[in-house]
Amino acid sequence: MKTSNPLNLSSRQKQQPTGQPYRLGLTIFFVSISLILTFGISLSLGAVHLNVSQLWQALWHQGDLVNQTILWDLRLPRVVAAIAVGSALGTSGALLQGMLRNPLAEPFLLGISAGAGLVVIVMVTLGSLQAWIPFGAWLGAIITTAIVYFLARTGNEIAIERLILGGVAISSLFGAIQTTLLLLAEEGRIQTALNWIVGSLNGRGWSEVGMASPYILLALIGACWLGRYLNVLNLGDELAVGLGINLGRSRLLIGATATLLAASAVSMAGLIGFVGLIVPHGMRLLLGGNDYRWLIPLSAAGGALVLSIADLLSRLGSVELPVGAVTALLGSPLFVWLLYRRSF
Repeated sequence: MKTSNPLNLSSRQKQQPTGQPYRLGLTIFFVSISLILTFGISLSLGAVHLNVSQLWQALWHQGDLVNQTILWDLRLPRVVAAIAVGSALGTSGALLQGMLRNPLAEPFLLGISAGAGLVVIVMVTLGSLQAWIPFGAWLGAIITTAIVYFLARTGNEIAIERLILGGVAISSLFGAIQTTLLLLAEEGRIQTALNWIVGSLNGRGWSEVGMASPYILLALIGACWLGRYLNVLNLGDELAVGLGINLGRSRLLIGATATLLAASAVSMAGLIGFVGLIVPHGMRLLLGGNDYRWLIPLSAAGGALVLSIADLLSRLGSVELPVGAVTALLGSPLFVWLLYRRSF
């Protein structure tokens, strides 16, 4: 029997509520305007307030040299880092929720946080060069996820149940090792390790942005291309196979893209949770459907918006909070609510 090309299923997807042009256009407009406003406010507010005139002059390297330094060396790279990290985490969450068909899935489910955190703790404990910590976090996340995928393989396919259980097991093991190493570390090095574990954008400059952003950009492009395949996978395994989809290869490609996004985010900002959980749900609510051709790019924009707002809130008080703590405060109630809904 001749199988159909899964990419030709787009006409079927157009029958879903997300195909309504008005609602889609309104969602894109709302997210875009909110992101632009948040971007401008983040550049303006801080320990030193910059009004519109001062901000404009500093942007064109004019006016007070102190304002130029604040904008170009401190705030602008930090805001760009928040946008890059947020978009990576939001997209990674959308990919994993689509692949696992589980609304509670988020980027750290596959042990990404545990692998990255373990490598960082080891490097800090051994007193390695600080410049190598982002690369070490990225490498640890990639290797850990590869181990989890190896444990989940059954023949030529990847079992979702084994994937989740493998991620939980590896996370528990690496978490215990992290705790032991922190107890053995010198007191002066503990704070450096904690900054990575809780997630922070403080002190992030153009070097960190330049290191991870190319990987994030390439993975975002690949994620948008994978949206059509996620639509087919969500119709069910049997129908997807009947339409010519290779389940093992598709899940490996989707998982690898999600891991690259999350690992790149970790290498830049440390371990920031819940963005990958709350953003795809918010975009589904705005879209009124689950069409991944639109959900993935909107999750990228929504993730950038959420993390930019969280970073802005984290530095408005007299004491700066880690942005990971702010996202946890925002995301934990939603996680409990989702878990409560699934119990009925």
